[in-house]
Amino acid sequence: MAAPAAASAPPLESSMLARAARILYSFTSTSPELSMSEVVRRTGLPRSSVHRILDQLVQLRALERTGSRYRLGLGLLELGALAVHQNRLRETALPHLRRLHEATGALVHLAVLDGPEIVYLEKIGDGPEGRVPSRLGGRQPAYCTGAGKALLAFAGEDELAETLAAGLPARTPFTITDPGALRRELAYIRDHGVAFDREEGHRGVSCVAAPLRDASGRGVAAISVCGPPSRMDPRRVVPPLLTTARDVWRALFTAGRHPRVR
Repeated sequence: MAAPAAASAPPLESSMLARAARILYSFTSTSPELSMSEVVRRTGLPRSSVHRILDQLVQLRALERTGSRYRLGLGLLELGALAVHQNRLRETALPHLRRLHEATGALVHLAVLDGPEIVYLEKIGDGPEGRVPSRLGGRQPAYCTGAGKALLAFAGEDELAETLAAGLPARTPFTITDPGALRRELAYIRDHGVAFDREEGHRGVSCVAAPLRDASGRGVAAISVCGPPSRMDPRRVVPPLLTTARDVWRALFTAGRHPRVR
């Protein structure tokens, strides 16, 4: 008997995600609050679908309900604030990252922590022989990257516990896979303000990273330089890296409210 054909994906206009987006976009600056009937009229969607999706969006904090009227919720405001923060971070850091790349000739990253992974907000230059599969918006495990370890060192215990719970599988023979060893590595980073990736994520690639920290001392982002181990001499790359971290830090935060960056 022939295998049944795989079901094709629903058209975008009929997907649940598209319908939810149409509902969210029906709220505007001139109509910040809408009733269900108004949402139905603006979107042209069936009333039953609108009712179901509105309830789900309220549960997800994307919308708030007061009586019979809905408005955008705190969940969306938090996401918007995060997007603004990350865009400002990237735009502020970009000229400094370019100078760091010119000074070292190395691949330069700007990354933030998201759960047990880092997300790249910027990448300047090319990795050694294409060994670093990084890209804007791309992700890598935090425990085996310089930027990730720089952020974990100044993260809360909850973030570190989440990383340990996700596991520390060996990606190369040099990956730190023991939780105790990783904790000792993070303690070293806290003492020295610099993190090292010694071919732990990819063979033939080493990285040096420094955190950017907020007023409470938590890492909000990290800058890393990556290249072949033979070119990642700390005496050569650490001084310009720390200078870049301090310059970005000063540009981001107003006088008297600076986070401490070593």
